[in-house]
Amino acid sequence: MQKQKAKAITKYVRISPYKARRSADLIRNMRVEDALLQLRYSNLKGSRLIKKTLDSAIANALNKFDIRQEQLKLDEIRIDEGPTIKRSKPRNRGGQAPVKKRTSHITIVLKAEEEK
Repeated sequence: MQKQKAKAITKYVRISPYKARRSADLIRNMRVEDALLQLRYSNLKGSRLIKKTLDSAIANALNKFDIRQEQLKLDEIRIDEGPTIKRSKPRNRGGQAPVKKRTSHITIVLKAEEEK
């Protein structure tokens, strides 16, 4: 029997991938219920954004495969770098300095936990 995997992707999120990976590392390889608790009580901005993607993946698992939340485990969480938005900041004597506003792509894959 092939493993059933639910997936959710959020693209072009306005957070640096380095900052988002801090939150992703907190929940890597956890059960979904534990990951939701960890993200809920974390103060990092990335936690809020990752939680939204995780909720979407949970809904996908329920709708596509009829797998309940208690049976799910994080199979993969990936934070990829998106396009960089380039802006400039005014400086003295009519100059300017470049500002890079980084974006991220969040990918979460869930799988059904094996019953013992």
